[in-house]
Amino acid sequence: MSKVLLVHAKGGPPLGHVLSRTAARAEVHLLALSALPPSVAGAAHSLCATVVTPTDAQRSDLVSLIVSQARAVGADAVLTFSEYAVVAVAEACEALGLAGAGSAAALARDKRLMRRTWQRHALPQPAFRPVATEADLHAAADALPFPLLLKAAWSAGSTAHQIIRSPHEVSGAWHRSRAVMAESAQLGYAELHVAEADTDFVVEQIVTGTAADWFDEPGWGDYVSVEGVVADGVFHPVCLSGRMPTVEPFTERAGITPALLPPDAQDRIVTLAREAVDALGLRDCGIHTEIKLGADGSMWLIETAARFGGAMTVPQIEEVFGLDLVGMLVDHLLGHRVTWPEQALTPEQARGAAGSLVVLAVDGQGKAWPGRKVWDFSAVTADVALSGGTELSVVAESSLADGDVVPVYDPAAGANTMAALCLLSATDPATVLRDFETLVDALPRVLPAAQPAQVSR
Repeated sequence: MSKVLLVHAKGGPPLGHVLSRTAARAEVHLLALSALPPSVAGAAHSLCATVVTPTDAQRSDLVSLIVSQARAVGADAVLTFSEYAVVAVAEACEALGLAGAGSAAALARDKRLMRRTWQRHALPQPAFRPVATEADLHAAADALPFPLLLKAAWSAGSTAHQIIRSPHEVSGAWHRSRAVMAESAQLGYAELHVAEADTDFVVEQIVTGTAADWFDEPGWGDYVSVEGVVADGVFHPVCLSGRMPTVEPFTERAGITPALLPPDAQDRIVTLAREAVDALGLRDCGIHTEIKLGADGSMWLIETAARFGGAMTVPQIEEVFGLDLVGMLVDHLLGHRVTWPEQALTPEQARGAAGSLVVLAVDGQGKAWPGRKVWDFSAVTADVALSGGTELSVVAESSLADGDVVPVYDPAAGANTMAALCLLSATDPATVLRDFETLVDALPRVLPAAQPAQVSR
């Protein structure tokens, strides 16, 4: 039986989903760079031939650690689904002579390199400047039109995003973003391979998006993601996922599969995604490309990742289109023939729709809840009336335990302040969107109030 070394770190699809699909294809050896979620720890030990948790000393040279572990278990493939381990795994695969994202993986990780690459290919994207110091940020603010968005070059999940609306906000944004990156590293949400990655930033012009020119129904966000894979250097789009509007600054609230777009709009979006992926020169990996939608058909590239979309994007695709992307990628990396979709699948080909909702302590307008609440999924299912045929579940490994206090939403920390991740299945994308709106409106009403003693702990 073929052997796979799976490198686990924070982020990406739920580990339980990844493990079960990988174990169905090969003998799995798990290298755990992050603690295993308690809800899947038992399953991990039963599904995996070995589970190794390295020491801090071993982590100091992550590529060498991955290479040595792969050789020790005789791995035929090495892969990760975490944004924070993508570059290290790609470099390890290069050293081992195994299929992987390739030497260009950093271009799909470092937002500075990504934007420079797209700039050379004349692809549409916001005007930008790389920044490494507060002085760099002041210089960029003098050159670019406000408002601006400051991003950490190696972040994920909208962490350390800061909107800068005027020159007097520059210094505060710089120091806050630096502090958030340091806090995120303590939580395990940070680049694992590149030294001092938390000091690298990019600032860009905020372009004006509009969903109305693209979607026939209200309520959709003004950006989409193209999910797919690169196999032997060829990009294969699988489908598009839509969004609810983000929470300020640009924290994602919900992803919905499929995106309810007309065929000609989907074709134009996929064409731009293909150009973006081709420009990066990736070889063998999952792909997640986000694109901002503007008026009169305008589009801007947000980013491309050399891995599948996070949260429940991969399980949603499996539910809606019947494609086990994890298993298909594992098969490809092991050298087996895989039949990828000939073109991006459409809403007409979907079996219903599915979406994932990030529970944040803000209402539908992005305003903070009036009081602190306790997470209690049973209260949600008991008191929120959803559409007929809709099924709602909670992703335990990505959620607080019932009874835990919901964190206050911190715009700079983004998804780091999420309380839970919910999966919803319905008859069509519009119903998923409407039911998510119902949930967002109902949560501050149906969740129990936190007691003062709970908040002070």
